[in-house]
Amino acid sequence: MNPGSSRPIGVFDSGVGGLTVLRALKEQLPGESFIYLGDTARVPYGSKPPELIERFSHEITTHLLKRQVKGIVVACNTAGAVCLPQLAARSPVPVWGVIEPGVEAAAAAAGAGVVGVLGTRNTIASGAYQEGLRQRGFDSWARACPLFVPIVEEGIADSAIAQQVAAHYLQDRPELDVIILGCTHYPVLRTTLQRVLGQGVKLVDSAQATARVVAADLEKLGLTGRREAAGEVLHLVTGDIPGYIHAAGIIGAPAGEVHRVDLGDGRTPGSEDQVGYLEKQPT
Repeated sequence: MNPGSSRPIGVFDSGVGGLTVLRALKEQLPGESFIYLGDTARVPYGSKPPELIERFSHEITTHLLKRQVKGIVVACNTAGAVCLPQLAARSPVPVWGVIEPGVEAAAAAAGAGVVGVLGTRNTIASGAYQEGLRQRGFDSWARACPLFVPIVEEGIADSAIAQQVAAHYLQDRPELDVIILGCTHYPVLRTTLQRVLGQGVKLVDSAQATARVVAADLEKLGLTGRREAAGEVLHLVTGDIPGYIHAAGIIGAPAGEVHRVDLGDGRTPGSEDQVGYLEKQPT
């Protein structure tokens, strides 16, 4: 067995949205341990300048590497769209994003029609999804949906307000076969979006596809953990712990200790001055 196989997998996002990816990874790889870092003090990334997003993402990957992770999942569409190649080039461990698996899943689900993409302003402006679809022969229609994240985090994803906002964003869409949910918060809005779109449009969440890619790559690299018991989850946040626990409960996050960390200058592991616990969420 590779001696590095017992180490945890790092996962990060600008906030709590990446917990949908963590949940899929935990279901796919129950024997693995995970460290999830949510940069809740600096959320959202979707409207920040690309150079700032790259700096934050580099600080986070450095922090996770200090904690001896065996791989890093960039569970943030915005960070992945802006700087995934740069992060991967600097990292001594494998780095995965969510965009490429999402494009692959959409291409497999689509017929010959147009594929829609919903995401943050930066994700849509980057053209990462659109270019991936173009390379596979698909036309695309994309729309930035900045109000979706606060709607999810306020716990009103299935409300009349959420439906009105979704209808506004989607009102001028062309005929679509598939829509990619290009932000990790958006799967929480699946019921509302399906109600607006109708059952004829398939919604693609890249979390499950990403989890399958990570599992396959770990096996190829000899890094799959072989624990018989379930692995542990450690949650790290740069902001307020109670606020994170509340939002994580809405998302449906795996249980685990929650520590507040100070990333500092990105060269040290950071301090932990608060500790909480995220209970198992009801299924």
